[in-house]
Amino acid sequence: MGIAEVIPGVSGGTLALITGIYSRLLNNIDLLFKSLRNITNPKIMARNLVALEWKFLLPVFIGMAIALITTASFMEGLLESNPIELRAVFAGLVAAGFYIPYKMSVKVNGDNWALRDYLLALIGALAAFFLTGLPQGEVSNPGPILIFFSAAIAICALVLPGISGSFLLLTIGMYSATIGALNDRDLQYLLIFALGALLGLASFVSLLKFLLSQRARPTLVLLAGLMLGSLRALWPWQGEDRELLFPHSSELIALLLFLAGAIIVTLLVKVEEKIGEGL
Repeated sequence: MGIAEVIPGVSGGTLALITGIYSRLLNNIDLLFKSLRNITNPKIMARNLVALEWKFLLPVFIGMAIALITTASFMEGLLESNPIELRAVFAGLVAAGFYIPYKMSVKVNGDNWALRDYLLALIGALAAFFLTGLPQGEVSNPGPILIFFSAAIAICALVLPGISGSFLLLTIGMYSATIGALNDRDLQYLLIFALGALLGLASFVSLLKFLLSQRARPTLVLLAGLMLGSLRALWPWQGEDRELLFPHSSELIALLLFLAGAIIVTLLVKVEEKIGEGL
């Protein structure tokens, strides 16, 4: 998930869905922020902290932090030198991953998608398609307020499948500055960014958890649509201004890598289903 947040077009929330930890991650993050909100009531705070799945949460967060710090420069360079191949792999992952929120939405009441579900998914897909096609800009020397609110917006992608945090940063012109701060270990920038991310995550997780508990099926259908629409950002052949181009090089390699990504997700889904059956 940490690597996913470095690559424009790939959402950490999408990979959480693909790997089967999405609901568990959402519940634990929400409980963590509930604990922090009860800092004036030590008993409630302690009870919530004890209820957290620390053996699950700590490895996820530590792994993400290590991946962000150690691979930011490498993945940025790889995206610049091999954009077609890298996008193709992640396009395969995301395309096959669409099955996961679809399956989850069907399980809510046991019914296949109706016309209203397809329409809602289409709305989500069009929204993601539009957002991932917005022109990018660059902000030089951003101030603390811009850093703070950029983080609050971008962090939503951590739990929102289909919308990439890196792409949101690109759209508001903060991607290069943030990657540069990571690579340069700019502690002041990173601290402000972390505070903004905490605020955004606390607010958005509560909203999303509420929607999944009260309106689970339409929420999952919308998430599935967002994942499909985000494939626009992962089309291997793109121009400098994100315009989509016809395949013109490395077509076979891109196809094979797309299939490899799709096969990986399919195998993960099959393994998860077998584990769920107790095999």
